[in-house]
Amino acid sequence: MSLRHAVLGLLTNRPASGYDLMKLFETSLAHVWPATQSQVYGELGKLADSGLVEVSAEGPRGRKEYAITESGRSELHRWLTEVEPVRTRRSDSLLRVFFLGELTRVEAKAYLLTEAERSAQQLAGLKEAESAIDWGDDPISVHGRLALEYGKRLSAMHEEWARWAAEQLAP
Repeated sequence: MSLRHAVLGLLTNRPASGYDLMKLFETSLAHVWPATQSQVYGELGKLADSGLVEVSAEGPRGRKEYAITESGRSELHRWLTEVEPVRTRRSDSLLRVFFLGELTRVEAKAYLLTEAERSAQQLAGLKEAESAIDWGDDPISVHGRLALEYGKRLSAMHEEWARWAAEQLAP
Protein backbone atom coordinates (compact mmCIF):
# COMPACT_ATOMS: atom_id res chain seq x y z
CA MET A 1 0.00 0.00 0.00
CA SER A 2 1.28 3.39 -0.78
CA LEU A 3 0.71 6.46 1.31
CA ARG A 4 -0.88 7.96 -1.81
CA HIS A 5 -3.65 5.40 -1.78
CA ALA A 6 -4.10 5.56 1.98
CA VAL A 7 -4.73 9.32 1.76
CA LEU A 8 -7.07 8.91 -1.21
CA GLY A 9 -8.98 6.21 0.67
CA LEU A 10 -9.39 8.37 3.75
CA LEU A 11 -10.75 11.22 1.63
CA THR A 12 -13.48 9.12 0.00
CA ASN A 13 -16.01 9.78 2.76
CA ARG A 14 -15.49 13.51 3.27
CA PRO A 15 -12.98 16.30 2.73
CA ALA A 16 -10.31 16.68 5.39
CA SER A 17 -7.37 18.87 6.30
CA GLY A 18 -3.89 17.48 6.85
CA TYR A 19 -4.55 17.69 10.59
CA ASP A 20 -7.83 15.77 10.17
CA LEU A 21 -6.04 13.12 8.12
CA MET A 22 -3.39 12.71 10.82
CA LYS A 23 -6.13 12.11 13.39
CA LEU A 24 -7.73 9.55 11.05
CA PHE A 25 -4.38 7.81 10.61
CA GLU A 26 -3.91 7.67 14.37
CA THR A 27 -7.32 6.10 14.97
CA SER A 28 -7.50 3.82 11.96
CA LEU A 29 -4.50 3.13 9.75
CA ALA A 30 -1.64 3.60 12.21
CA HIS A 31 -1.61 -0.11 13.05
CA VAL A 32 -1.26 -1.16 9.42
CA TRP A 33 0.30 1.83 7.69
CA PRO A 34 1.77 4.50 9.96
CA ALA A 35 2.60 7.94 8.58
CA THR A 36 4.20 11.08 9.91
CA GLN A 37 2.78 14.57 9.63
CA SER A 38 5.43 15.59 7.10
CA GLN A 39 4.66 12.52 4.97
CA VAL A 40 0.92 13.23 4.93
CA TYR A 41 1.32 16.92 4.11
CA GLY A 42 3.90 16.11 1.44
CA GLU A 43 1.61 13.52 -0.11
CA LEU A 44 -1.33 15.96 -0.12
CA GLY A 45 0.82 18.37 -2.12
CA LYS A 46 1.76 15.68 -4.62
CA LEU A 47 -1.85 14.51 -4.93
CA ALA A 48 -3.02 18.08 -5.54
CA ASP A 49 -0.29 18.63 -8.15
CA SER A 50 -1.40 15.51 -9.99
CA GLY A 51 -5.11 16.42 -9.84
CA LEU A 52 -6.14 13.53 -7.61
CA VAL A 53 -7.27 15.84 -4.80
CA GLU A 54 -8.22 19.49 -4.72
CA VAL A 55 -8.45 22.17 -2.08
CA SER A 56 -12.15 22.33 -1.24
CA ALA A 57 -11.98 24.97 1.50
CA GLU A 58 -9.47 27.32 3.09
CA GLY A 59 -9.61 28.49 6.65
CA PRO A 60 -7.68 30.60 9.12
CA ARG A 61 -3.89 30.33 9.40
CA GLY A 62 -3.61 28.73 5.96
CA ARG A 63 -5.67 25.66 6.88
CA LYS A 64 -6.67 23.80 3.74
CA GLU A 65 -9.28 21.13 3.42
CA TYR A 66 -8.81 18.60 0.64
CA ALA A 67 -11.39 16.61 -1.32
CA ILE A 68 -10.80 13.66 -3.60
CA THR A 69 -11.48 14.36 -7.29
CA GLU A 70 -13.04 11.99 -9.81
CA SER A 71 -9.53 11.29 -11.08
CA GLY A 72 -8.54 10.44 -7.52
CA ARG A 73 -11.48 8.07 -7.15
CA SER A 74 -10.55 6.43 -10.45
CA GLU A 75 -6.94 6.01 -9.31
CA LEU A 76 -8.05 4.50 -5.99
CA HIS A 77 -10.41 2.13 -7.83
CA ARG A 78 -7.66 1.14 -10.27
CA TRP A 79 -5.28 0.46 -7.41
CA LEU A 80 -7.88 -1.59 -5.51
CA THR A 81 -8.89 -3.70 -8.50
CA GLU A 82 -5.84 -3.93 -10.76
CA VAL A 83 -2.68 -3.66 -8.68
CA GLU A 84 -1.55 -6.88 -7.02
CA PRO A 85 -0.81 -6.27 -3.31
CA VAL A 86 2.79 -6.58 -2.19
CA ARG A 87 2.89 -9.59 0.09
CA THR A 88 6.18 -9.25 1.86
CA ARG A 89 7.55 -12.59 2.93
CA ARG A 90 10.52 -11.24 4.84
CA SER A 91 10.50 -11.40 8.60
CA ASP A 92 13.58 -10.36 10.52
CA SER A 93 12.25 -11.97 13.69
CA LEU A 94 11.50 -15.28 11.97
CA LEU A 95 14.87 -15.30 10.19
CA ARG A 96 16.47 -15.24 13.62
CA VAL A 97 14.53 -18.39 14.55
CA PHE A 98 16.39 -20.28 11.82
CA PHE A 99 19.67 -19.43 13.53
CA LEU A 100 18.69 -19.91 17.18
CA GLY A 101 20.96 -22.95 17.17
CA GLU A 102 23.86 -20.51 17.38
CA LEU A 103 22.65 -19.43 20.84
CA THR A 104 22.48 -21.32 24.07
CA ARG A 105 19.10 -22.88 24.84
CA VAL A 106 18.60 -20.25 27.53
CA GLU A 107 19.28 -17.42 25.05
CA ALA A 108 17.11 -18.99 22.36
CA LYS A 109 14.23 -19.53 24.76
CA ALA A 110 14.60 -15.96 26.07
CA TYR A 111 14.40 -14.66 22.48
CA LEU A 112 11.18 -16.58 21.83
CA LEU A 113 9.61 -15.51 25.11
CA THR A 114 10.51 -11.90 24.33
CA GLU A 115 8.77 -12.30 20.96
CA ALA A 116 5.73 -13.70 22.77
CA GLU A 117 5.69 -10.76 25.16
CA ARG A 118 5.99 -8.24 22.31
CA SER A 119 3.03 -9.87 20.60
CA ALA A 120 1.04 -9.82 23.84
CA GLN A 121 1.79 -6.10 24.23
CA GLN A 122 0.81 -5.46 20.62
CA LEU A 123 -2.46 -7.32 21.16
CA ALA A 124 -3.15 -5.30 24.31
CA GLY A 125 -2.49 -2.09 22.38
CA LEU A 126 -4.87 -3.11 19.62
CA LYS A 127 -7.58 -3.97 22.15
CA GLU A 128 -7.05 -0.61 23.83
CA ALA A 129 -7.30 1.17 20.48
CA GLU A 130 -10.44 -0.79 19.65
CA SER A 131 -12.15 0.33 22.85
CA ALA A 132 -11.06 3.96 22.42
CA ILE A 133 -12.30 4.36 18.85
CA ASP A 134 -15.78 5.77 18.30
CA TRP A 135 -16.90 3.18 15.77
CA GLY A 136 -19.61 4.09 13.32
CA ASP A 137 -21.36 2.50 10.36
CA ASP A 138 -19.27 4.38 7.79
CA PRO A 139 -17.00 2.35 5.48
CA ILE A 140 -13.80 3.40 7.28
CA SER A 141 -15.22 2.12 10.60
CA VAL A 142 -16.61 -1.11 9.16
CA HIS A 143 -13.46 -1.99 7.24
CA GLY A 144 -11.19 -0.59 9.92
CA ARG A 145 -12.71 -3.05 12.38
CA LEU A 146 -11.94 -5.87 9.93
CA ALA A 147 -8.30 -4.77 9.69
CA LEU A 148 -8.05 -4.35 13.46
CA GLU A 149 -9.44 -7.83 14.00
CA TYR A 150 -6.79 -9.21 11.64
CA GLY A 151 -4.11 -7.49 13.70
CA LYS A 152 -5.54 -8.86 16.94
CA ARG A 153 -5.71 -12.40 15.61
CA LEU A 154 -2.23 -12.22 14.09
CA SER A 155 -0.77 -10.90 17.35
CA ALA A 156 -2.52 -13.62 19.36
CA MET A 157 -1.31 -16.31 16.97
CA HIS A 158 2.27 -15.02 17.07
CA GLU A 159 2.25 -14.96 20.86
CA GLU A 160 0.86 -18.50 21.04
CA TRP A 161 3.40 -19.76 18.49
CA ALA A 162 6.37 -18.13 20.25
CA ARG A 163 5.37 -19.64 23.61
CA TRP A 164 4.94 -23.06 21.95
CA ALA A 165 8.32 -22.72 20.20
CA ALA A 166 10.00 -21.82 23.51
CA GLU A 167 8.56 -25.00 25.03
CA GLN A 168 10.04 -27.02 22.17
CA LEU A 169 13.50 -25.92 23.32
CA ALA A 170 13.06 -27.24 26.84
CA PRO A 171 15.75 -29.82 27.73
